[in-house]
Amino acid sequence: MGTPLISLHGIAKQYGEGELATQVLHDINLVINRGEFVAIMGSSGSGKSTLMHLLGCLDRPSGGQYRLLGRDVASLSGDELAALRRDTFGFVFQSYHLLGGLSARENVEVPALYSGLSRAERKIRAEQLLTTLGLENRLGNKPSQLSGGQQQRVSIARALMNGGDIILADEPTGALDSHSGAEVMALLTALARQGHTVILITHDPKVAAQADRRIEISDGRIIADPGPARAREDTAVPARPRPAGSLATELLEAVRTAFRSLHSNLFRAALTLLGIVIGVASVITMLAIGNGSQQQVVQSISAMGSNLLLVRPGAPNQWGRRATSTLVAADMEAIREVANVAAAVPEIGGAATLRFGNLDHSPEINATSADFPAARQWALSAGTFFTADDEQSYATVAVLGQSVVDALFPDTDPLGQYVMVNNILF
Repeated sequence: MGTPLISLHGIAKQYGEGELATQVLHDINLVINRGEFVAIMGSSGSGKSTLMHLLGCLDRPSGGQYRLLGRDVASLSGDELAALRRDTFGFVFQSYHLLGGLSARENVEVPALYSGLSRAERKIRAEQLLTTLGLENRLGNKPSQLSGGQQQRVSIARALMNGGDIILADEPTGALDSHSGAEVMALLTALARQGHTVILITHDPKVAAQADRRIEISDGRIIADPGPARAREDTAVPARPRPAGSLATELLEAVRTAFRSLHSNLFRAALTLLGIVIGVASVITMLAIGNGSQQQVVQSISAMGSNLLLVRPGAPNQWGRRATSTLVAADMEAIREVANVAAAVPEIGGAATLRFGNLDHSPEINATSADFPAARQWALSAGTFFTADDEQSYATVAVLGQSVVDALFPDTDPLGQYVMVNNILF
């Protein structure tokens, strides 16, 4: 007798850890040969669906050993398990799990997208499978346009798309009427006769009785199993489509699938796109506002003189102003010689009364040098600042601030005009 197709030894499955741990399967020992039609029967909560998940490599056992054609499944990586599920197993579920936006043919083609079949080969094979299952007139119908029995036949065709050496059927007749259920069971029986290994999960004794071998499970333990049937020598390996895909083909199919999904859900896609646009626009707007505020603050600080150091004479003390040292031109020259000092500008200020015509204004005035605009980083809105020659000649020239201009020259251009500063003409 050759190597069994499936061999389970001491399989256990536990969910959770410590005091919260729940043991679902206990010491499962099971051998299934190629071409068998096996029914695993048990009530709800017996562990039959968990066992199916382990058999289909949808989950890993907590203990024991699972061998598939002599190969230890526990040694396989995640990608290897995915390839094993794709190429070896076909799944049939009670609720069908068909994609509502795809036709019957397109649903059957889905597994072949992952195996790399070309578009033409997928179409031909899907149509052949559906025709064999009596759905040649329903190739373009969506799942909502099919009866329950027809949807289940589509799911069986999908399970066979990549060969389906092992068919795992979880309550395939649970949502069907008696007539449709009988048709599905006849199909599964025929597949077993063609060489497929069919493992049926059910709670119905009448359904389980149609299998060649019935295994009963209760509370996570196998309580009845007549043992594996002798592998038939005439059992043929089911035909498997030959992959012919490439990276370019896979990328092209991914793009096609994406556009098909967008086209079938235009409103949802539009709302999603609108949400993305609003989100991106909001981020850009907030960044722009933040950068603008930052630049405004930097400009304000620069205008105030972020790198400006004011040197003032000492305040009057108890001995009066005469005992207080003041700053002289020599002090300014000494400061100018200090390293990293770009400029030193003298400045003296006080209150004064300015008069033009019959208007007067009392601002603060400053006497300074020609380097004042560079040191303060102030630009003139009109006219020119006084020069070094004006300093040397003690020229009576003045530069007016905007508030003074607004007060004394509301309707007149101030350039070239004369103002009285404490009764001195400038």
